[in-house]
Amino acid sequence: MPRSPMPWTNEAPWTPTARYPDPRLRDLDPSFARYRVMNAPVQKLAGGTRWGEGPVWFGDHRCLLWSDVPEDRILRWDEATGATTVFRGPSNFANGNARDREGRLVTCEHATRRVTRTEHDGRITVIADRYQGKRLNSPNDVVVKSDGTIWFTDPPFGILSDNEGERAEQELPQNLYCADPARGTLEVAAEGIEGPNGLAFSPGESILYVVESRTNPRKILAFDVGANNRLGNRRDFITAEPGGTPDGFRVDEDGNLWCGWGMGTPEQDGVRIFNSAGAPIGHIDLPERAANLCFGGLRRNRLFITGARSLYAVVVNTRGL
Repeated sequence: MPRSPMPWTNEAPWTPTARYPDPRLRDLDPSFARYRVMNAPVQKLAGGTRWGEGPVWFGDHRCLLWSDVPEDRILRWDEATGATTVFRGPSNFANGNARDREGRLVTCEHATRRVTRTEHDGRITVIADRYQGKRLNSPNDVVVKSDGTIWFTDPPFGILSDNEGERAEQELPQNLYCADPARGTLEVAAEGIEGPNGLAFSPGESILYVVESRTNPRKILAFDVGANNRLGNRRDFITAEPGGTPDGFRVDEDGNLWCGWGMGTPEQDGVRIFNSAGAPIGHIDLPERAANLCFGGLRRNRLFITGARSLYAVVVNTRGL
């Protein structure tokens, strides 16, 4: 896989803070104060992407992978050197990424309309590309459950134009799927979601959260996870304020949702944090919309954030699941 150096251009304006604590971390509720680290500023690690997405941490390589969807590449940021290189290009317009229980890369690909797994030797295994004989739309985001099942959303975003995939006819509804590689099965876990997008499990995996990104206002739904991975009790968990745009998100050990946010007004751009009851408790200001994020670093307490044009990071006083 190529890892050649690359130039970085068109970066979002950025001025490092000279103050501690970093004023970019804002309390929306007093309970958020415990998650801020006094001498941990928001750092900009790289820039020049057109639409950054799907960050995933590889602790064994001390690196972060993330997708630049319209540029058709997966990028790699190295923790030891700070260098950013191309990990895979072309990437089939890769979007969401995750790791499975054996540490292998799982990727949603728009151009091929499939979910793949990169084996340890570099071979590509197709996890899912069709359901009942029909092609998937454009798998968007993915999470792997502790039992090895792979859950992914399948909106049509990548087939609506040639910008983030290839324009094509939609063959299937916008479903949430659960793939079981051990059994070789693919099942619809939930249907009737308008623009299913980011998704994540709660601590203990008793709840699955899913962004519904094409309602107005946009929502984060919650489902109870029952026996045999059956979902039930669908409900609106978070309803975004006007202009608020949840995208990708992750959950920490306390059950808080750290959500990529923005696109309404500049004050909304960044990361919005909600507690396990769905109440907003904090915000991380960024000069651009944040599409997705993940926890990484040795102790899983470094939050990596993919903005539209840039990659950011900040150490927080909690750990990702």
